[in-house]
Amino acid sequence: MAVYRVTKTFPKDEMFGLTSQVRRASVSVASNIVEGCARQSQADFVRFLDMAFGSLREAEYQLTIADRLGYTDPDESKRLAGVADEAARVLAGLIKSLRKS
Repeated sequence: MAVYRVTKTFPKDEMFGLTSQVRRASVSVASNIVEGCARQSQADFVRFLDMAFGSLREAEYQLTIADRLGYTDPDESKRLAGVADEAARVLAGLIKSLRKS
């Protein structure tokens, strides 16, 4: 939800560019986790978690681009980077744990 709030302030000429890209990547994170949970095997679940992790890193990078272009408030950028980093650590821990079992 934070990504949608922050991207509302992006320039209108980014509507089909960076705005769309970062929104799709962020939605993909949760969507892949949910879809993986619905799968019948743990291997499938882990595969979808891997995709979620990739989407998370993609969104994180796109947000750094937005920050560098001056589209976001620096404090908000730091906060979002912290949220993304925490989510990445949790997701990586879950993936590692499931691969061990």
